[in-house]
Amino acid sequence: MNSFEIYKKRRDDVQTIYRSRLLTEILLSLNEDSRKLSQLREITGSTSQALIPKLRKLEADHLIETKGHEYFLTSAGKIVASGIAGSFVTFWTINKFKHFWIRHYIEGIPSPLLKEIGCLYDSEVLEDRGMEILNVYNNKLKMIKEADHIYGISSVVTEEYADSISERVKEGVPVELIVPLHIAEKLKQSLYLKKIEALKNYENFKLMAMNEDIKVGFIVTDKRLALSLYKKEGIEYDISTGLFSSDSKAIEWGERLFWYCKGKTALTKFQ
Repeated sequence: MNSFEIYKKRRDDVQTIYRSRLLTEILLSLNEDSRKLSQLREITGSTSQALIPKLRKLEADHLIETKGHEYFLTSAGKIVASGIAGSFVTFWTINKFKHFWIRHYIEGIPSPLLKEIGCLYDSEVLEDRGMEILNVYNNKLKMIKEADHIYGISSVVTEEYADSISERVKEGVPVELIVPLHIAEKLKQSLYLKKIEALKNYENFKLMAMNEDIKVGFIVTDKRLALSLYKKEGIEYDISTGLFSSDSKAIEWGERLFWYCKGKTALTKFQ
């Protein structure tokens, strides 16, 4: 049975929760922590008379339980509530940055990380505009200079970028970078090879080459995430627009993206 068939079969149960503001707000609130009735009144702006029937329904459905004077999610309730929370956050993340997503090749983000795109809700999109023609680039350089560790996929390379990385490596900052196939070929045939050779004995520096061209570029540090994508057709990398965040959930998402790419894509130590 696919998801559409499940929806048709159980839509009344699903719609009962989504159509009821109070049921949804109770579940989302308890997804964060246990609550007393007085706290639920304050959070929802509703009376006890309005809340109690909803609480009784959730108890009858074995989604919540009471201990003392507090309401808790059951194990099943945690699954339902986290699913509801995830669907809302995902929708609003797509909607909040819709102009960024529709202009870019979002398929470059691996599917498992796309499913967690809601982690990027507390972000901002920066663009090169007017006098700020290097706004995105300069923000990435600032990230590198302020980081205590650096991970990323480099889909573009410049001399200043390479020098910033080299400086941080020599200062002892752990750096792990993955370069797609076309960047690896460029590095082997240019002045960057000398810079790479100068870092080969630093144990805190790892440069890995892909055997393919992944359609995404990002830097994630202990303090910030910067995500850039290819333009809509997936041919040209967009250096003038990026999604930035200092939110812990976004940073963790970026780290998962890095480890996913490192683990799932065939890599070789850059020579």
